[in-house]
Amino acid sequence: MKKTAKEIIMYFVFGLLTTVVSWGTYTLFVNVCKMSVFFANLVSWVCAVAFAYITNKLWVFESKSWSPTVLLKEIGTFVASRGVTGVIEIVTVPLLVKTTFDNLFYNIIEKIGLSIQILFTDGIYSKIVVSFIIVVLNYVFSKLFVFKNKKDDNKKEDTEEI
Repeated sequence: MKKTAKEIIMYFVFGLLTTVVSWGTYTLFVNVCKMSVFFANLVSWVCAVAFAYITNKLWVFESKSWSPTVLLKEIGTFVASRGVTGVIEIVTVPLLVKTTFDNLFYNIIEKIGLSIQILFTDGIYSKIVVSFIIVVLNYVFSKLFVFKNKKDDNKKEDTEEI
Protein backbone atom coordinates (compact mmCIF):
# COMPACT_ATOMS: atom_id res chain seq x y z
CA MET A 1 0.00 0.00 0.00
CA LYS A 2 1.33 3.42 -0.91
CA LYS A 3 2.46 5.57 2.00
CA THR A 4 -0.05 8.37 1.22
CA ALA A 5 -2.98 5.94 0.98
CA LYS A 6 -1.97 4.33 4.28
CA GLU A 7 -1.64 7.76 5.87
CA ILE A 8 -5.12 8.81 4.73
CA ILE A 9 -6.70 5.53 5.91
CA MET A 10 -4.97 5.84 9.29
CA TYR A 11 -6.07 9.47 9.53
CA PHE A 12 -9.67 8.44 8.88
CA VAL A 13 -9.55 5.60 11.44
CA PHE A 14 -8.03 7.78 14.16
CA GLY A 15 -10.40 10.60 13.21
CA LEU A 16 -13.33 8.32 13.97
CA LEU A 17 -11.72 7.29 17.24
CA THR A 18 -11.11 10.96 18.08
CA THR A 19 -14.82 11.59 17.57
CA VAL A 20 -15.59 8.71 19.95
CA VAL A 21 -13.21 10.22 22.53
CA SER A 22 -14.85 13.63 22.12
CA TRP A 23 -18.44 12.41 22.39
CA GLY A 24 -17.60 9.85 25.09
CA THR A 25 -15.77 12.29 27.35
CA TYR A 26 -18.46 14.91 26.77
CA THR A 27 -21.13 12.44 27.90
CA LEU A 28 -19.05 11.41 30.90
CA PHE A 29 -18.41 15.01 31.97
CA VAL A 30 -22.07 16.02 31.65
CA ASN A 31 -23.70 12.90 33.11
CA VAL A 32 -21.19 11.67 35.69
CA CYS A 33 -19.18 14.75 36.62
CA LYS A 34 -22.22 17.05 36.34
CA MET A 35 -20.26 19.70 34.40
CA SER A 36 -22.05 22.43 32.51
CA VAL A 37 -22.44 21.91 28.76
CA PHE A 38 -19.87 24.65 28.10
CA PHE A 39 -17.15 23.19 30.33
CA ALA A 40 -17.89 19.60 29.34
CA ASN A 41 -17.57 20.59 25.69
CA LEU A 42 -14.35 22.51 26.37
CA VAL A 43 -12.71 19.67 28.33
CA SER A 44 -13.88 17.05 25.83
CA TRP A 45 -12.32 19.16 23.04
CA VAL A 46 -9.03 19.20 24.97
CA CYS A 47 -9.19 15.39 25.43
CA ALA A 48 -9.97 14.87 21.74
CA VAL A 49 -7.17 17.18 20.57
CA ALA A 50 -4.67 15.45 22.90
CA PHE A 51 -5.78 12.03 21.63
CA ALA A 52 -5.62 13.23 18.01
CA TYR A 53 -2.12 14.67 18.47
CA ILE A 54 -0.73 11.47 19.96
CA THR A 55 -2.33 9.18 17.37
CA ASN A 56 -1.42 11.48 14.47
CA LYS A 57 2.17 11.74 15.71
CA LEU A 58 2.69 8.03 16.23
CA TRP A 59 0.59 6.24 13.63
CA VAL A 60 -0.61 8.64 10.95
CA PHE A 61 2.41 10.83 10.22
CA GLU A 62 4.92 8.61 12.07
CA SER A 63 6.86 11.42 13.70
CA LYS A 64 9.31 9.55 15.90
CA SER A 65 11.12 12.43 17.59
CA TRP A 66 10.49 13.05 21.28
CA SER A 67 12.98 15.89 21.67
CA PRO A 68 11.49 18.83 23.62
CA THR A 69 12.07 21.22 20.72
CA VAL A 70 10.20 19.03 18.25
CA LEU A 71 7.41 18.27 20.72
CA LEU A 72 6.82 21.93 21.57
CA LYS A 73 6.74 22.87 17.89
CA GLU A 74 4.40 20.02 16.96
CA ILE A 75 2.05 20.49 19.90
CA GLY A 76 1.92 24.26 19.42
CA THR A 77 1.14 24.11 15.70
CA PHE A 78 -1.26 21.18 16.18
CA VAL A 79 -3.31 22.94 18.87
CA ALA A 80 -3.23 26.22 16.93
CA SER A 81 -4.43 24.56 13.73
CA ARG A 82 -7.19 22.69 15.60
CA GLY A 83 -8.16 25.98 17.22
CA VAL A 84 -8.47 27.61 13.79
CA THR A 85 -10.63 24.81 12.41
CA GLY A 86 -12.67 24.82 15.63
CA VAL A 87 -13.46 28.51 15.13
CA ILE A 88 -14.30 27.86 11.47
CA GLU A 89 -16.77 25.17 12.54
CA ILE A 90 -18.31 27.30 15.29
CA VAL A 91 -18.90 30.16 12.84
CA THR A 92 -19.80 28.24 9.67
CA VAL A 93 -22.46 25.83 10.97
CA PRO A 94 -24.80 28.59 12.22
CA LEU A 95 -24.21 30.59 9.02
CA LEU A 96 -25.26 27.64 6.87
CA VAL A 97 -28.31 27.07 9.07
CA LYS A 98 -29.32 30.72 8.67
CA THR A 99 -29.13 30.34 4.88
CA THR A 100 -31.63 27.43 5.15
CA PHE A 101 -29.00 25.02 3.79
CA ASP A 102 -30.51 22.15 5.81
CA ASN A 103 -34.01 22.61 4.35
CA LEU A 104 -32.89 20.97 1.10
CA PHE A 105 -31.96 17.82 3.02
CA TYR A 106 -35.08 17.89 5.20
CA ASN A 107 -37.21 17.87 2.05
CA ILE A 108 -35.29 14.94 0.58
CA ILE A 109 -35.55 12.94 3.82
CA GLU A 110 -39.31 13.60 4.02
CA LYS A 111 -39.80 12.48 0.40
CA ILE A 112 -37.88 9.28 1.09
CA GLY A 113 -40.16 8.70 4.06
CA LEU A 114 -37.54 8.45 6.79
CA SER A 115 -38.62 9.59 10.22
CA ILE A 116 -35.44 9.09 12.25
CA GLN A 117 -35.36 11.99 14.72
CA ILE A 118 -31.65 12.80 14.37
CA LEU A 119 -32.17 13.43 10.64
CA PHE A 120 -34.38 16.38 11.60
CA THR A 121 -32.06 17.88 14.23
CA ASP A 122 -31.50 21.59 13.62
CA GLY A 123 -28.24 22.12 11.75
CA ILE A 124 -27.34 18.45 11.42
CA TYR A 125 -26.66 18.62 7.68
CA SER A 126 -24.71 21.84 8.01
CA LYS A 127 -22.65 20.20 10.77
CA ILE A 128 -22.00 17.10 8.64
CA VAL A 129 -20.86 19.13 5.63
CA VAL A 130 -18.72 21.46 7.73
CA SER A 131 -17.26 18.49 9.64
CA PHE A 132 -16.13 16.94 6.36
CA ILE A 133 -14.43 20.22 5.38
CA ILE A 134 -12.84 20.48 8.84
CA VAL A 135 -11.47 16.93 8.61
CA VAL A 136 -9.85 17.76 5.28
CA LEU A 137 -8.44 21.04 6.64
CA ASN A 138 -7.10 19.29 9.76
CA TYR A 139 -5.33 16.74 7.57
CA VAL A 140 -3.83 19.43 5.34
CA PHE A 141 -2.71 21.53 8.34
CA SER A 142 -1.17 18.48 10.01
CA LYS A 143 0.58 17.42 6.82
CA LEU A 144 1.86 20.87 5.81
CA PHE A 145 2.52 22.58 9.14
CA VAL A 146 2.61 20.20 12.10
CA PHE A 147 4.41 17.08 10.90
CA LYS A 148 6.03 18.50 7.75
CA ASN A 149 9.64 18.00 8.85
CA LYS A 150 9.27 14.69 10.64
CA LYS A 151 12.00 12.98 8.57
CA ASP A 152 14.48 15.80 9.19
CA ASP A 153 13.60 15.89 12.91
CA ASN A 154 13.94 12.13 13.23
CA LYS A 155 17.37 12.23 11.55
CA LYS A 156 18.51 15.11 13.80
CA GLU A 157 17.46 13.20 16.91
CA ASP A 158 19.24 10.07 15.70
CA THR A 159 22.51 11.97 15.18
CA GLU A 160 22.15 13.73 18.55
CA GLU A 161 21.97 10.39 20.36
CA ILE A 162 25.23 9.13 18.82
